[in-house]
Amino acid sequence: MAWPAAGRESNGDTIMSQFRTSLFFDMRAPSFGAPVRDIYAAALEMTEFADRIGMTKVGFMEHHGCDDGYLANPFLMGAAVAARTRRIRINLGAVVLPLHDPLKVAEDIAIVDQISRGRVEVIFGAGYVPSEFARFGVSLHDRAKLMDRGIETILRALSGEAFDGEGRDILVRPLPVQDPRDILLVGGGVKASAIRAARFDLGFAPANPKLFALYESEMRERGQVPRAMHGPGRPLCIHLAEDVEAGWAELLPHAVHVASSYAAWADETGMHKSPFHGLGTEEAMRAAGIFRVWTPDQMLEYAANLPPHATLGFMPLLGGLSPEAGWRCLRLLEQAMPRLRALQSQRG
Repeated sequence: MAWPAAGRESNGDTIMSQFRTSLFFDMRAPSFGAPVRDIYAAALEMTEFADRIGMTKVGFMEHHGCDDGYLANPFLMGAAVAARTRRIRINLGAVVLPLHDPLKVAEDIAIVDQISRGRVEVIFGAGYVPSEFARFGVSLHDRAKLMDRGIETILRALSGEAFDGEGRDILVRPLPVQDPRDILLVGGGVKASAIRAARFDLGFAPANPKLFALYESEMRERGQVPRAMHGPGRPLCIHLAEDVEAGWAELLPHAVHVASSYAAWADETGMHKSPFHGLGTEEAMRAAGIFRVWTPDQMLEYAANLPPHATLGFMPLLGGLSPEAGWRCLRLLEQAMPRLRALQSQRG
Protein backbone atom coordinates (compact mmCIF):
# COMPACT_ATOMS: atom_id res chain seq x y z
CA MET A 1 0.00 0.00 0.00
CA ALA A 2 1.23 3.44 -0.85
CA TRP A 3 2.88 5.89 1.52
CA PRO A 4 5.31 8.79 1.09
CA ALA A 5 7.30 8.54 -2.13
CA ALA A 6 10.60 10.10 -3.01
CA GLY A 7 12.89 10.18 -5.99
CA ARG A 8 11.92 8.58 -9.25
CA GLU A 9 8.32 7.30 -9.39
CA SER A 10 6.94 4.35 -11.29
CA ASN A 11 5.51 5.00 -14.73
CA GLY A 12 1.80 5.60 -14.35
CA ASP A 13 2.03 7.44 -11.03
CA THR A 14 1.11 11.07 -11.56
CA ILE A 15 3.96 13.06 -10.08
CA MET A 16 1.77 16.18 -9.83
CA SER A 17 -0.66 14.37 -7.56
CA GLN A 18 0.03 14.99 -3.90
CA PHE A 19 -1.81 11.91 -2.76
CA ARG A 20 -3.25 8.83 -4.38
CA THR A 21 -6.71 7.32 -4.25
CA SER A 22 -6.42 3.56 -4.37
CA LEU A 23 -8.63 0.48 -4.29
CA PHE A 24 -7.40 -2.75 -2.72
CA PHE A 25 -8.92 -6.22 -3.00
CA ASP A 26 -8.01 -9.48 -1.27
CA MET A 27 -11.15 -11.22 -2.59
CA ARG A 28 -12.06 -12.75 0.79
CA ALA A 29 -15.52 -14.29 0.88
CA PRO A 30 -16.16 -15.70 4.38
CA SER A 31 -19.32 -17.71 4.92
CA PHE A 32 -21.18 -14.82 6.59
CA GLY A 33 -20.36 -12.39 3.77
CA ALA A 34 -21.17 -11.95 0.09
CA PRO A 35 -20.90 -15.02 -2.19
CA VAL A 36 -17.64 -15.56 -4.09
CA ARG A 37 -19.28 -15.01 -7.48
CA ASP A 38 -20.63 -11.64 -6.34
CA ILE A 39 -17.26 -10.58 -4.93
CA TYR A 40 -15.44 -11.28 -8.20
CA ALA A 41 -18.06 -9.65 -10.39
CA ALA A 42 -18.17 -6.56 -8.17
CA ALA A 43 -14.38 -6.21 -7.98
CA LEU A 44 -14.10 -5.98 -11.77
CA GLU A 45 -16.99 -3.53 -12.03
CA MET A 46 -15.62 -1.41 -9.19
CA THR A 47 -12.21 -1.23 -10.84
CA GLU A 48 -13.78 -0.02 -14.08
CA PHE A 49 -15.63 2.59 -12.04
CA ALA A 50 -12.43 3.64 -10.27
CA ASP A 51 -10.68 4.02 -13.62
CA ARG A 52 -13.54 6.16 -14.90
CA ILE A 53 -13.60 8.57 -11.94
CA GLY A 54 -9.83 9.04 -11.98
CA MET A 55 -8.55 6.94 -9.08
CA THR A 56 -4.83 6.30 -9.16
CA LYS A 57 -4.31 2.65 -8.38
CA VAL A 58 -5.92 -0.74 -7.80
CA GLY A 59 -4.14 -3.43 -5.82
CA PHE A 60 -4.61 -7.21 -5.61
CA MET A 61 -3.03 -9.17 -2.76
CA GLU A 62 -1.88 -12.78 -2.38
CA HIS A 63 -2.17 -15.55 0.20
CA HIS A 64 -2.75 -19.28 -0.12
CA GLY A 65 -4.87 -21.99 1.48
CA CYS A 66 -7.36 -19.67 3.20
CA ASP A 67 -10.85 -20.85 4.09
CA ASP A 68 -12.31 -17.51 3.10
CA GLY A 69 -10.84 -17.64 -0.41
CA TYR A 70 -8.10 -15.02 -0.07
CA LEU A 71 -6.81 -14.35 -3.58
CA ALA A 72 -4.19 -16.89 -4.61
CA ASN A 73 -3.35 -15.50 -8.06
CA PRO A 74 -3.15 -11.72 -8.39
CA PHE A 75 -1.81 -12.02 -11.94
CA LEU A 76 -5.13 -13.39 -13.21
CA MET A 77 -7.03 -10.54 -11.62
CA GLY A 78 -4.46 -8.10 -12.92
CA ALA A 79 -4.95 -9.32 -16.48
CA ALA A 80 -8.74 -9.12 -16.17
CA VAL A 81 -8.54 -5.58 -14.84
CA ALA A 82 -5.98 -4.54 -17.45
CA ALA A 83 -8.39 -5.53 -20.22
CA ARG A 84 -11.23 -3.48 -18.71
CA THR A 85 -9.42 -0.27 -17.78
CA ARG A 86 -7.37 2.40 -19.50
CA ARG A 87 -5.54 4.58 -16.97
CA ILE A 88 -5.46 3.16 -13.47
CA ARG A 89 -2.17 1.71 -12.22
CA ILE A 90 -2.36 -2.03 -11.36
CA ASN A 91 -0.45 -3.12 -8.26
CA LEU A 92 0.02 -6.86 -7.67
CA GLY A 93 1.28 -8.15 -4.39
CA ALA A 94 2.88 -8.74 -2.28
CA VAL A 95 3.57 -11.77 -4.45
CA VAL A 96 5.23 -14.37 -2.22
CA LEU A 97 8.11 -14.97 -4.60
CA PRO A 98 9.72 -18.00 -2.85
CA LEU A 99 6.53 -19.97 -3.54
CA HIS A 100 6.70 -19.37 -7.30
CA ASP A 101 8.79 -20.37 -10.29
CA PRO A 102 10.52 -17.08 -11.22
CA LEU A 103 10.40 -17.90 -14.94
CA LYS A 104 6.62 -18.28 -14.77
CA VAL A 105 6.34 -15.06 -12.77
CA ALA A 106 8.43 -13.21 -15.38
CA GLU A 107 6.16 -14.47 -18.16
CA ASP A 108 3.04 -13.44 -16.23
CA ILE A 109 4.43 -9.97 -15.59
CA ALA A 110 5.28 -9.44 -19.24
CA ILE A 111 1.81 -10.46 -20.43
CA VAL A 112 -0.07 -8.35 -17.88
CA ASP A 113 2.15 -5.37 -18.68
CA GLN A 114 1.43 -5.79 -22.39
CA ILE A 115 -2.33 -6.09 -21.83
CA SER A 116 -2.29 -3.00 -19.62
CA ARG A 117 0.04 -1.08 -21.99
CA GLY A 118 2.53 -0.48 -19.24
CA ARG A 119 0.44 -0.01 -16.10
CA VAL A 120 1.48 -2.92 -13.89
CA GLU A 121 3.73 -2.95 -10.84
CA VAL A 122 4.60 -5.99 -8.74
CA ILE A 123 5.71 -6.11 -5.11
CA PHE A 124 7.76 -9.17 -4.15
CA GLY A 125 7.57 -10.40 -0.58
CA ALA A 126 9.59 -13.16 1.07
CA GLY A 127 6.52 -14.50 2.89
CA TYR A 128 6.14 -15.23 6.56
CA VAL A 129 3.35 -17.79 7.13
CA PRO A 130 4.77 -21.28 7.85
CA SER A 131 1.63 -23.13 6.71
CA GLU A 132 1.79 -21.48 3.28
CA PHE A 133 5.36 -22.64 2.75
CA ALA A 134 4.44 -26.15 3.92
CA ARG A 135 1.66 -26.34 1.33
CA PHE A 136 4.16 -25.64 -1.42
CA GLY A 137 6.87 -27.89 -0.01
CA VAL A 138 9.23 -24.93 0.41
CA SER A 139 11.38 -24.37 3.49
CA LEU A 140 10.78 -21.07 5.22
CA HIS A 141 14.50 -21.00 5.99
CA ASP A 142 15.29 -20.81 2.25
CA ARG A 143 13.18 -17.73 1.57
CA ALA A 144 16.03 -15.20 1.48
CA LYS A 145 18.01 -17.30 -0.97
CA LEU A 146 14.90 -17.89 -3.11
CA MET A 147 14.07 -14.18 -3.10
CA ASP A 148 17.52 -13.20 -4.33
CA ARG A 149 17.65 -15.90 -6.96
CA GLY A 150 14.10 -15.17 -8.12
CA ILE A 151 14.58 -11.41 -8.43
CA GLU A 152 17.82 -11.84 -10.36
CA THR A 153 16.19 -14.30 -12.76
CA ILE A 154 13.14 -12.10 -13.32
CA LEU A 155 15.17 -8.94 -13.89
CA ARG A 156 17.44 -10.62 -16.41
CA ALA A 157 14.56 -12.32 -18.21
CA LEU A 158 12.40 -9.18 -18.43
CA SER A 159 15.39 -7.23 -19.73
CA GLY A 160 15.41 -9.50 -22.78
CA GLU A 161 18.39 -11.65 -21.90
CA ALA A 162 18.55 -15.34 -22.86
CA PHE A 163 20.64 -17.25 -20.34
CA ASP A 164 21.21 -20.48 -18.50
CA GLY A 165 19.36 -20.45 -15.21
CA GLU A 166 20.75 -23.25 -13.07
CA GLY A 167 20.61 -25.79 -15.85
CA ARG A 168 17.58 -24.58 -17.79
CA ASP A 169 17.24 -22.16 -20.67
CA ILE A 170 15.61 -18.88 -19.67
CA LEU A 171 13.95 -16.77 -22.34
CA VAL A 172 10.85 -14.58 -21.93
CA ARG A 173 8.90 -13.22 -24.87
CA PRO A 174 7.11 -10.92 -25.28
CA LEU A 175 8.93 -8.43 -23.12
CA PRO A 176 7.02 -5.95 -20.98
CA VAL A 177 6.20 -2.44 -22.15
CA GLN A 178 8.01 -0.89 -19.19
CA ASP A 179 11.56 -1.12 -18.01
CA PRO A 180 11.43 -3.99 -15.47
CA ARG A 181 12.91 -1.72 -12.79
CA ASP A 182 9.83 0.47 -13.15
CA ILE A 183 7.65 -2.60 -12.53
CA LEU A 184 9.29 -4.42 -9.64
CA LEU A 185 9.42 -3.46 -5.96
CA VAL A 186 10.79 -5.34 -2.98
CA GLY A 187 8.54 -5.66 0.05
CA GLY A 188 9.30 -6.70 3.59
CA GLY A 189 9.40 -5.62 7.20
CA VAL A 190 13.06 -6.10 8.11
CA LYS A 191 16.32 -4.28 7.33
CA ALA A 192 17.36 -7.02 4.90
CA SER A 193 14.44 -6.09 2.65
CA ALA A 194 15.63 -2.47 2.36
CA ILE A 195 19.14 -3.63 1.59
CA ARG A 196 17.82 -6.12 -0.98
CA ALA A 197 15.78 -3.44 -2.76
CA ALA A 198 18.83 -1.20 -2.99
CA ARG A 199 21.13 -4.01 -4.08
CA PHE A 200 18.86 -4.79 -7.03
CA ASP A 201 18.18 -1.08 -7.72
CA LEU A 202 14.43 -1.55 -7.29
CA GLY A 203 11.60 0.33 -5.64
CA PHE A 204 10.76 -0.44 -2.02
CA ALA A 205 7.47 -1.32 -0.32
CA PRO A 206 8.23 -1.95 3.35
CA ALA A 207 5.84 -3.17 6.02
CA ASN A 208 7.48 -0.61 8.30
CA PRO A 209 7.82 2.92 6.85
CA LYS A 210 10.77 3.55 9.19
CA LEU A 211 12.84 1.44 6.79
CA PHE A 212 12.58 4.09 4.07
CA ALA A 213 15.56 5.96 5.53
CA LEU A 214 17.74 2.86 5.38
CA TYR A 215 16.65 2.20 1.80
CA GLU A 216 17.47 5.74 0.72
CA SER A 217 20.85 5.57 2.43
CA GLU A 218 21.68 2.24 0.80
CA MET A 219 20.63 3.52 -2.64
CA ARG A 220 22.72 6.67 -2.38
CA GLU A 221 25.77 4.76 -1.13
CA ARG A 222 25.55 2.79 -4.38
CA GLY A 223 25.23 5.95 -6.44
CA GLN A 224 21.61 5.14 -7.26
CA VAL A 225 18.55 7.38 -7.19
CA PRO A 226 15.82 6.09 -4.82
CA ARG A 227 12.98 4.68 -6.85
CA ALA A 228 9.27 4.44 -6.11
CA MET A 229 8.57 3.79 -2.45
CA HIS A 230 5.27 2.50 -1.13
CA GLY A 231 4.45 1.38 2.36
CA PRO A 232 1.58 0.85 4.78
CA GLY A 233 -0.10 3.61 6.64
CA ARG A 234 -3.21 4.10 8.68
CA PRO A 235 -5.97 3.82 7.92
CA LEU A 236 -5.46 0.82 5.67
CA CYS A 237 -9.12 1.06 4.69
CA ILE A 238 -11.45 4.04 4.54
CA HIS A 239 -15.15 3.28 4.40
CA LEU A 240 -17.32 6.26 3.48
CA ALA A 241 -20.83 6.57 4.85
CA GLU A 242 -23.36 9.35 5.27
CA ASP A 243 -24.05 8.02 8.79
CA VAL A 244 -20.85 6.95 10.56
CA GLU A 245 -22.63 4.79 13.16
CA ALA A 246 -24.56 2.92 10.48
CA GLY A 247 -21.35 2.54 8.50
CA TRP A 248 -19.59 0.95 11.46
CA ALA A 249 -22.49 -1.42 11.97
CA GLU A 250 -22.14 -2.79 8.42
CA LEU A 251 -18.32 -2.80 8.33
CA LEU A 252 -17.44 -4.11 11.80
CA PRO A 253 -17.93 -7.89 11.39
CA HIS A 254 -15.90 -7.85 8.18
CA ALA A 255 -13.11 -5.77 9.70
CA VAL A 256 -12.99 -8.10 12.71
CA HIS A 257 -12.73 -11.10 10.40
CA VAL A 258 -9.81 -9.57 8.51
CA ALA A 259 -8.01 -8.48 11.68
CA SER A 260 -8.42 -11.88 13.36
CA SER A 261 -7.06 -13.63 10.25
CA TYR A 262 -3.91 -11.51 10.19
CA ALA A 263 -3.51 -11.91 13.95
CA ALA A 264 -3.69 -15.70 13.55
CA TRP A 265 -0.93 -15.62 10.94
CA ALA A 266 1.16 -13.50 13.30
CA ASP A 267 0.62 -16.07 16.06
CA GLU A 268 1.69 -18.84 13.69
CA THR A 269 5.01 -17.11 13.17
CA GLY A 270 5.50 -16.22 16.83
CA MET A 271 4.99 -12.51 16.16
CA HIS A 272 2.98 -11.37 19.16
CA LYS A 273 3.07 -7.62 18.50
CA SER A 274 0.86 -7.55 15.45
CA PRO A 275 -1.30 -4.39 15.22
CA PHE A 276 -4.21 -6.71 14.42
CA HIS A 277 -4.22 -8.39 17.83
CA GLY A 278 -7.07 -7.57 20.17
CA LEU A 279 -9.40 -6.00 17.62
CA GLY A 280 -12.47 -8.07 18.41
CA THR A 281 -14.68 -5.22 19.57
CA GLU A 282 -15.90 -2.01 18.00
CA GLU A 283 -14.19 0.03 20.71
CA ALA A 284 -10.81 -1.61 20.03
CA MET A 285 -11.29 -1.39 16.29
CA ARG A 286 -12.05 2.32 16.37
CA ALA A 287 -9.15 3.03 18.71
CA ALA A 288 -6.64 1.17 16.51
CA GLY A 289 -7.33 3.36 13.48
CA ILE A 290 -6.52 0.63 10.97
CA PHE A 291 -10.03 0.77 9.56
CA ARG A 292 -11.95 4.04 9.48
CA VAL A 293 -15.56 4.91 8.82
CA TRP A 294 -15.83 8.56 7.78
CA THR A 295 -18.21 10.90 6.09
CA PRO A 296 -16.84 12.48 2.90
CA ASP A 297 -16.22 15.69 4.83
CA GLN A 298 -14.17 13.85 7.45
CA MET A 299 -12.15 12.18 4.69
CA LEU A 300 -11.45 15.55 3.08
CA GLU A 301 -10.33 16.98 6.41
CA TYR A 302 -7.92 14.06 6.77
CA ALA A 303 -6.69 14.44 3.18
CA ALA A 304 -5.88 18.11 3.75
CA ASN A 305 -3.17 17.08 6.23
CA LEU A 306 -1.63 14.16 4.34
CA PRO A 307 2.10 14.08 3.67
CA PRO A 308 3.16 14.31 0.01
CA HIS A 309 2.26 11.31 -2.11
CA ALA A 310 0.36 9.48 0.62
CA THR A 311 -2.65 7.31 -0.18
CA LEU A 312 -6.33 7.34 0.54
CA GLY A 313 -6.99 3.60 0.50
CA PHE A 314 -10.38 1.97 0.06
CA MET A 315 -11.33 -1.71 0.37
CA PRO A 316 -14.96 -1.71 -0.80
CA LEU A 317 -15.30 -5.50 -0.43
CA LEU A 318 -13.39 -5.78 2.86
CA GLY A 319 -13.75 -9.23 4.38
CA GLY A 320 -16.74 -10.15 2.22
CA LEU A 321 -18.56 -6.84 2.67
CA SER A 322 -21.64 -6.76 0.47
CA PRO A 323 -21.15 -5.12 -2.92
CA GLU A 324 -24.13 -2.89 -2.14
CA ALA A 325 -22.29 -1.42 0.86
CA GLY A 326 -19.10 -1.11 -1.17
CA TRP A 327 -20.91 0.75 -3.94
CA ARG A 328 -22.38 3.22 -1.45
CA CYS A 329 -18.85 4.00 -0.31
CA LEU A 330 -17.54 4.42 -3.86
CA ARG A 331 -20.38 6.66 -4.98
CA LEU A 332 -19.73 8.95 -2.03
CA LEU A 333 -16.09 9.00 -3.09
CA GLU A 334 -17.13 9.90 -6.63
CA GLN A 335 -19.11 12.84 -5.29
CA ALA A 336 -16.08 13.97 -3.29
CA MET A 337 -13.56 13.64 -6.13
CA PRO A 338 -13.97 17.24 -7.41
CA ARG A 339 -13.18 18.51 -3.92
CA LEU A 340 -10.20 16.17 -3.66
CA ARG A 341 -8.86 17.49 -6.96
CA ALA A 342 -9.39 21.06 -5.80
CA LEU A 343 -7.53 20.24 -2.61
CA GLN A 344 -4.64 18.85 -4.62
CA SER A 345 -4.55 21.97 -6.78
CA GLN A 346 -4.45 24.20 -3.71
CA ARG A 347 -1.52 22.23 -2.32
CA GLY A 348 0.26 22.14 -5.70
